[in-house]
Parts: sequence; C-alpha cells; structure tokens
Amino acid sequence: MDLRLPRLRRPRPRRALAAAAAVVVLAGAGTWTAVASDDAPEVRRADRVMATGEGVRIDTSFFTAGPEGRRPAVLLGHGFGGSKEDVRAQAEDLARDGYAVLTWSARGFGRSTGKIGLNDPEGEVADVSRLVDWLAARPEVRLDKDGDPRVGMAGNSYGGAIALLGAGYDDRIDAVAPAITYFDLAEALFPDGVFKKLWAGAFVTSGGGCARFEPELCAMYERVAESGVPDARARALLEARSPAAVADRIDVPTLLMQGQTDSLFPLGQADAAARAIRANGAPVGVDWLAGGHDGGDPETGRLHERVRAWFDRYLKGDESADTGPAFRVTRTGGVDSTDGQAQLRGASADAYPGLRSGTRTVELTGREQRFANPAGANPPAVSALPGIGGSGGLSQLSSLGIGVSLDFPGQHARFESAPVTRDLRVTGSPAVTVRVRSTSDDAVLFAKVYDVGPDGRQQVLPSQLVTPVRVEGARAGKDVELTLPAVDHEVREGHRLRLVLASTDLAYASPAAPATYTVSLKSGLTVPTAPGVTTAAAPLPAWVVWLPVAGAVIALALLLTGRRRTAAPAPDRDLADVPLQITGLSKRYARSADRYAVRDLSFRVDKGQVLGLLGPNGAGKTTTLRMLMGLIKPDDGEIRVFGHAVRPGAPVLSRVGAFVEGAGFLPHLSGRENLELYWAATGRPPEDAHLDEALEIAGLGDALARAVRTYSQGMRQRLAIAQAMLGLPDLLILDEPTNGLDPPQIREMREVMIRYAAAGRTVIVSSHLLAEVEQSCTHLVVMDRGRLVQAGPVHDIIGSGDTLLVGTVTPVEEPLAEKVAALPGVESAVRTDEGLLVRLGADGTAPRLIAELVRLEVPVTSVGPHRRLEDAFLTLIGGSA
Repeated sequence: MDLRLPRLRRPRPRRALAAAAAVVVLAGAGTWTAVASDDAPEVRRADRVMATGEGVRIDTSFFTAGPEGRRPAVLLGHGFGGSKEDVRAQAEDLARDGYAVLTWSARGFGRSTGKIGLNDPEGEVADVSRLVDWLAARPEVRLDKDGDPRVGMAGNSYGGAIALLGAGYDDRIDAVAPAITYFDLAEALFPDGVFKKLWAGAFVTSGGGCARFEPELCAMYERVAESGVPDARARALLEARSPAAVADRIDVPTLLMQGQTDSLFPLGQADAAARAIRANGAPVGVDWLAGGHDGGDPETGRLHERVRAWFDRYLKGDESADTGPAFRVTRTGGVDSTDGQAQLRGASADAYPGLRSGTRTVELTGREQRFANPAGANPPAVSALPGIGGSGGLSQLSSLGIGVSLDFPGQHARFESAPVTRDLRVTGSPAVTVRVRSTSDDAVLFAKVYDVGPDGRQQVLPSQLVTPVRVEGARAGKDVELTLPAVDHEVREGHRLRLVLASTDLAYASPAAPATYTVSLKSGLTVPTAPGVTTAAAPLPAWVVWLPVAGAVIALALLLTGRRRTAAPAPDRDLADVPLQITGLSKRYARSADRYAVRDLSFRVDKGQVLGLLGPNGAGKTTTLRMLMGLIKPDDGEIRVFGHAVRPGAPVLSRVGAFVEGAGFLPHLSGRENLELYWAATGRPPEDAHLDEALEIAGLGDALARAVRTYSQGMRQRLAIAQAMLGLPDLLILDEPTNGLDPPQIREMREVMIRYAAAGRTVIVSSHLLAEVEQSCTHLVVMDRGRLVQAGPVHDIIGSGDTLLVGTVTPVEEPLAEKVAALPGVESAVRTDEGLLVRLGADGTAPRLIAELVRLEVPVTSVGPHRRLEDAFLTLIGGSA
C-alpha cells in the first residue's frame, strides 16, 4: 500500500501568481516594525495572517534588512508546542546576513488556527507550499524563474521535520538544515513495536490536549495509550506524516544536526535520513551536537553559524563559504573549573562514517539468566526522564560521568566484558545477538550498555539511552540481533562494558501480564569505533594564553604609574590594623553626569569579621568590589586597605585575595599542580604561597592528588577559593562563592569562610543566598541603588522583628500554648517543632515575656527574633529586589 501523496509540482508562472491571489489571502496590509541594532543593518519585520481557503489562518512574520533588492529566502519553522516567536532571533540574524526570512506559527500553535496534524501533507506541508507561493511574489526575494523563489528551510524538531517534508513535496525548496528531528515518526514513537508512552504523552500535553489534534490522530493516541501496543493503523498514520514517506524525493543539499542526548529522536533518525538523501545524489552534512530533547548543551550559536554557512553556499552560491566537515561530533573533554559545565570540542571526518564503521568485537561473559516482567510492569527501571531537559537533564550528568540509571534486582539480566586494556572510543551503534525465551507469547526487552568503573560499582549509561525490542513468538525461543543506541562515548582503560537486558523502563509501555524471560548470549558485543573521526586538540584555558601578556601589561602599568603612586595619599596610621575603610565613595555611570552606580558610600570592616555585601541587582555591589580591587577608579571618595589608599597597582593589594568570576584550571593536572603553576606565574617566592595552610583551610584532603577533571563542582569551587587564599591574604573577597553548589557543598563553603576568618583575617562575601549569609556572616552591609541602606552586626539587622522563637526542651502541649497566648502583651502563640512562635503586641517586650514563661514553668532553652534575614532585607530595600 503506497501511503505517499503525489508530489506538488513546480507551478507555472501564471498559475503561481493566481494561486497567490486566490488561495493566499493576506489580512490587511500587515504590520511593519523595525528592529534596531547598534552595529548591524536595521531589520524590518512585517506581520501578516494567511488564510488557506479551508478556514485556517496562519500567522506569519517576514524579515528583511539592508538595502533594497532581491535576495535568497529562508523559511524558519519552530518546535512543537512553540510559535514563530521562538525563532525570531535567528530570523533577525539571517535577515542581517542578507536573507529574506519568513517565519510562521504552525496550525494549532501561537495565533494560527486549525487542528494539529503532526505535519500532515494535506495540512502543514500544504501550508509550506502556500508560503513559497507568497515568497515567489515578493520583490525582495530572488527567483530561479517565475514562481520559483530561491529558498531554504530550517528548524528544530517539529520545524526540522517540516523542512525535510517541504523538500520532499515541493521541488522549489533548494536547501534544508533540520535539527534534532525525526525521519520516521512511527519508528520514533513506536520503536520496534514498543510504545514510547512518556514522550507520546508529552506530545499530546504540549499540544494542548487530544482535542487540539486532528480527530484521527487523537483517536489513534487514545487507542494505543490504552492498549500499550501500537497497531498497524497507528504506524501507517505516522509514517504518512514522516519525511521517510518521501525519502526518494529529497534531493537537495541537507545539513542534518542531531542531538546525542535525545531519547525522543536519537541519532539513528539522522542516520536513516543521511543514507536516504545521499542515495539521491545530494550533498549531506551530519553534525552530532551535545544537546537534544533530554537536555545537554544545545550549542545554539555554533549551529546557527553552521546553518548560515550552509545557506551561503547553497542559496547564495558562495563557493568560499565553509560549510564544515562532512561529519562532526561534539565530544566532552572534562569539565570547566569555573562553572562546572562539560567542556566541548569537535571531532570530524571527511566522510560520514555511519553507525557501524570500524567495528571490533568485545567478548562478554555470563550464564543463561532468568528474570521477571512484574505484574503491571511495576516498578519500572529508569533510564531517561522525558521533560527533564533545558541545559541539564540526566544526559548531562551522564556526560560528566555520573551514573543515574536504575535497574531492579530480579528484573534484568546482565553480561559483562573484561576490563578494556586501552581507551576505547565508541562512535555509532553497538550490536549483539541473544537468545530470548518467554513464558508469554511475546516479550518486551530494554537493552542498554553501561560503562562500568574499575570498582565495579559506578556505572554510566551513555546519553541515558536504551533500545526497546518486542520479540514475537518468544515462547519457543528466538535468536534476536539487538542494535544498541548510537552514542559517542569513550570507555577508559580498566573500565568494563556491561550489557543489561531489562523487562521494564519508565519511558515505555511494557506488557501488564507477569511473565518470566530467559536470555543467553549468542555473540560478542560488536562495537563501532569510527577510526576516521579525529578530535581537535583541547584548547588551553584563556588565562594560560593571556597570562604572559597580562603580566607584561601590569608591569608596564606599574612602570608608568610609579611616579603617580609616589604622590598618592600617605598611609593613615590610625587605620593600619583596619582591613577596609570606605569613605564617601562614588562612581558615575559612563557618559552620565548625574547617574550613579555607587553614591556616597561609607562603611568599615574590622579584623575577624565575615561581612556580607547585600543588595538587589543594580545596587552597586560589583562596582564597589571592582573599585576595592583597584580595577576601576572611583570618581569621588577613597578606599583604604590597612590604612593605604587603593590605587591600580597599589602594593597593599598584595594583602588582598579575590575570587570573583571563578578560576581556570588545567583539567589533566592535579589540584595541587594547578595551584603551584598559578603561584609560579605570579613570580613570588614559593615559600610565600603558604600552600599547605590554604589547602588545609579549603579542606580538599586527598583530592589534591587527583586530576581536576574528576572534581565535583563543590571541590572545584573550594580549589578556586584555595587559589584566592594563596599567600594567606589578610582580606579575602568572595563574589557568589556558592553559585552552582548543592546544599552539602554550600555548607562546606560556609565552613571554609568561617575557618579563614577565625585566624584574625577578614572575609567579604557578596551573595544572593540570604539564608546562607545569615548563617555564615557576622556583619552586613546592605546597598540599594548605589547607596548604603544599613550596616552592622547580623543580629542587630535581623533582630528588629516583633515575632520571637521560644526554644524549649520538650514539645509544648496545647493547653500551655493557650496560656502563653493569653498573656498580657502577647497577640498569639503557635506550637512549632522547636517550641513556640510568639507574636508580641504593641505593649509586649521580650524581657516581660521571658519572666512570664518562667512563671508558667515553660522549659525555655532560648529566646530570639524569628524574623529571617530575607524579611529584614526586603524591609530595608522596600521590596525592590
């Protein structure tokens, strides 16, 4: 049965114009707006609504920039659940690069009407051809001939699929660049006959509910969701809406950008598209990016640049445009010490290797094993969690070497290799043959390959991907060749590969009836290595490159300002023991005579204090810290550190250590080696570093001997602060030191600050975590709009509330709480886990309350203000945070 519709032929010139007039009805003249830019041409935007003649209205935006004249056009589609506004930034960038860009909200999304058809050839795909008709009539658009504009298509996910479908159904499309999308939607949602229930449910939910879809799609979803088994009609319905249905007709230059962290549309979808389009004789580029629907880094900027270059070559005809290698894969090279994110670098090849290149066999061991499919398929194993995406997700943890999968005992079999004798790079889809027998007619298995550490406990599931397989006729036993998910993953020397066959998975539907499966090995694990793919050398951190230059610049600055420093204010002997005294400090915004970032700021910090610098965004905290470190010069007032006036290059700044924007570490060196390298670069004697003392305060222990790439985010933060503490500066400045840390790591950081100040040194910390500041700081400076709001000990600033927390030895019974509530000067008394929360009236005082509590024999252990720092902070700044 042929499910493909006839291809839309290129219309004749007069018919094209007639179609534009009769079918594409524009609402009014449209709305024009200009998008300003300081350095690029102004972007002109026109919003119009297209009526299809079927009662459906499509909301569109048309972007151009620069001088008048004809230029190639780009149709830019959006992702499922989104609208044309999601791709506006990319549209504006392409317009500035010399393209006429048309964006639109697909049927059922944004302000467009109609039912969602999942890129129905008679719905959404037909809309694309109407949009091309409209472009053909625009004076801004270059034509190949009458009725045939020079046009490319791009988009992510849903928008990527419509780009491929547009190229298959309308031969006026000249180039496409789809990203993280599907080639066969039936195989994506029903892989090997198994229902991907969580992702299918996410589709329906993000579309606004089943009623928002075409009736046949809604009925199909409800039928499959209820039975848990996709039927032939369901597959046929989705296949007809897939680019695979017109695979032999997509013959234009195609850039396929697919996500490695994607359990919805895995790399195999792009592989199938690449093989089909290349067979048609068209140029194909394949790019495996770090992100995907399950999270990770979407590499948005890099991909947008690659799309632009692709269109420059194949739409503008620019032969010099660098379209990139035939194949590129982003690889993780450790973690960035400043933000804990995976460090990415590219590997490439001159030809796309496919998913089975350079295979080698890894032998597995394990006896025949029996395991259960539990009744109701519950509890299910866990691999990916659809919906946990963005910049994180389980897949991001997997890329950093953190195991997050879960297989229940008695519900899986596993087979294991010997430790690999050298590093093994897996690029593509591993494969293995197993024998499967079941007490039921059919068996559903979930196959996955773990990377198991030398200790045998830590195991990582690359990209959190599994392969589901339905084995029909399993009661009699059946040999099954399993193709595992395509990944790019390095197995380190000494690690093992573990093949797991599980009976359940949270993301998929498994048979509800209980059954027993028996599996055994029939072959080794065939692993693709793609030997033609080479990795670019990892770049050195920027600070390593710029350190010599920066040193020379600083030396020159010291030389040039030496005479000026001799004329600096004399030291103030009375402040020789005062770490910081700020007096009348002001800094105006650039090019403004009356707008201040900091204005008339004065406060003092004494030895042994941990001072919290607080304020909402724009309060002037960062500007104050930069002036304190001598990075910028104040307009008025002065800063004195231990009595010396602060100027750029002032010698007294050697007594100041700072952690402001994180530190750059070489990931392959140990923590100790990184610190020694940093100190050597300062040119100061090794004995002045006080390395051991700084490390003891930082509390890194044995981790100092390990490579920094193995550090957790908390360990990297502590190493960075240890770097700031080298030389044991008398004044330590920390800007947001707990960014990105979890609660245990934040507690460790708090202890580091307290230990450092305990020896008589001083710490200034700027942070947005008010609860943490409340616990770690002894004093506060609160700023708002550049001015000082209040300064003083933490307990003085917090303690002005009218609610007291009374701590008790044992819980207070209700009758006793009622007696306290009836006391004079008490408005209410509420029992808590710690004791009583007492709110005083206008005539109530704490001493009077304590006396009454003693009289009532309340077992009091403490009495203090209940108001949190957050409450005090918001009161001080008037809620402007």
